Amino acid sequence: MSDFFSDFWSYYIAAIALVGIVWCVWLLFSQRKVTKVANASDDTGHVWDGDLRELNNPLPRWWMWMFLLACIFGLAYLVLYPGLGSYAGVLKFSTQGELAAHQQAQEKLQHDIYAKYLSMDIKQVAADPQAREIGQRLFLNYCAQCHGSDARGSRGFPNLTDHDWLYGGEPETIQQTITKGRNGVMPPFASTIDGKLAADVAQYVRSLSGLSSDPIRASRGESTFKSTCAACHGATGKGNQALGAPNLSDNVWLYGSSEGSIVEAILKGHNNHMPAHEEILTPERIRMLTGYVWGLSNTGGSGQ
Repeated sequence: MSDFFSDFWSYYIAAIALVGIVWCVWLLFSQRKVTKVANASDDTGHVWDGDLRELNNPLPRWWMWMFLLACIFGLAYLVLYPGLGSYAGVLKFSTQGELAAHQQAQEKLQHDIYAKYLSMDIKQVAADPQAREIGQRLFLNYCAQCHGSDARGSRGFPNLTDHDWLYGGEPETIQQTITKGRNGVMPPFASTIDGKLAADVAQYVRSLSGLSSDPIRASRGESTFKSTCAACHGATGKGNQALGAPNLSDNVWLYGSSEGSIVEAILKGHNNHMPAHEEILTPERIRMLTGYVWGLSNTGGSGQ
């Protein structure tokens, strides 16, 4: 309740809360008739079903005391805890502070578990059964949404169990990717390449990986590829890990190998974003996750 644009709203909310409680107390005592004995004059005149009359009997004492104690409890709560606008309360309690305290306690409990892996090489971490189990749980919580629970990816999301890496598969590179994230951009060329020429380039690209292609169309697309695409993918289409440009000469395709899929990539481009996790995961967890991901394609890990 502390993020107000002005103090007015803080006072406004505090006033509503306090006036509401005071009004309830006033209403209670204004209706109080504890000494009056019910008689015929207490009849309000409201009758239902012929003989069911509404009387104006005094409220039971036990009910009045419970109502009054509830109002007192409400006032005491607002003094001790936040609730009156931006007033923090005598105890200075906040759910954000409580969450931070719980997180610190958990971090302390887990420190000893992670500590023994900090001095180990990431490849050694990947070979440790307990570390793999921890890494798998981290993967399922933070990575499986995009890469799948089996880490084999899907359209637009890389398979992490093979040896095809856009930026490199060394442990240090994987750790950098998890920590800082990646943003891979394939620019659109619709303004410089028409659909027919893009289809010829697609035929040439398919030929680079040994897929069936029309040799005449592929030869027409080769010159365009070398003048436009080779800057990132290389003259032979083997890619460039420094740029995150994929290898087009293997049989691994992030968006599909059909002519239509390749033409769409040429004309419309792609913009892939791998989010940074340095604000989400501690360095220790990132290290465990790195070991698990590296191990998927190097130690026979299954991702399951």
